[in-house]
Amino acid sequence: MQETILITGATGLVGAQLTKLLLSKQYKVRHLSRRVSENELVSSFKWNLEENTWDLEAIDNVDYIIHLAGANVAEGRWTKKRKQQILESRTSGSKQVAEMVKAAKGGIKGVVSASAVGYYGISNQGILATETDKQGKDFLAEVCVKWEHEIEACPTKVTVLRTAVVLAKEGGAIPKMLAPIRWGVGSPLGSGAQPMPWIHINDLCNMYLFAIENGLEGVYNAVAPERVDNKTLTYQLAKEVNRKILIPNVPEFLLKLMLGKMSSLLLTGVEVSSKKIIEEGFEFEYPSLSKALSHILS
Repeated sequence: MQETILITGATGLVGAQLTKLLLSKQYKVRHLSRRVSENELVSSFKWNLEENTWDLEAIDNVDYIIHLAGANVAEGRWTKKRKQQILESRTSGSKQVAEMVKAAKGGIKGVVSASAVGYYGISNQGILATETDKQGKDFLAEVCVKWEHEIEACPTKVTVLRTAVVLAKEGGAIPKMLAPIRWGVGSPLGSGAQPMPWIHINDLCNMYLFAIENGLEGVYNAVAPERVDNKTLTYQLAKEVNRKILIPNVPEFLLKLMLGKMSSLLLTGVEVSSKKIIEEGFEFEYPSLSKALSHILS
């Protein structure tokens, strides 16, 4: 019997790729989003986050929910209003997912939810963060803590994937970094020494499926084993497209001037361990940055 998986935030970069993977594995897939789309292979249902309403048929006979919905933290300056939108999009969405699970009256076997490595904060002083480490004290850490708290209230098995920067051809960090490199004006940001935890989109999607098929429960870091910094990633990208880094690092003060508080996304980082998920038996298809970029840019 085919199992049915409901995905929130399915129209985003990860959701679209994950949908393709699940369909290829013969799962039935449903989408829950603001806009109902027409797709012969996927059933789409309406979700109004602001009004706390969703199409009740969306959860009929659903086996698992994969919760990806949330405002893009890298879109626009972090004004007071924007920060509130980022927080509420995650806490409110997670609360509603918990309500869906309750409404299903025991029919949903598990929820796998996104979170972020931002949970660990931006000042880790070179320590390799593991799932048992304490949360950070900055804005994104606060968001992650509240995000996870709400999803963990689901009355079923819950798995949380604290996700690093997702590398993909179709969107995310790679296209944004490649454009200036190809024009000859790309360079590391700030000192360039800030950690850049990352994961290939295929590995991330496989991890969601792995969590479901292996009955995982609890928190796992969704991050590739190889640790790199901003300078390494920038130079490796340039090498893959046969370009040279010709200009000095982008000064920290300039990024702060242009982006405000959001510049912390680019100027700070944390090293994160993937040991726990590997010990569960997960095998990365793209464990090294060179292999990941070679595939993405081929």
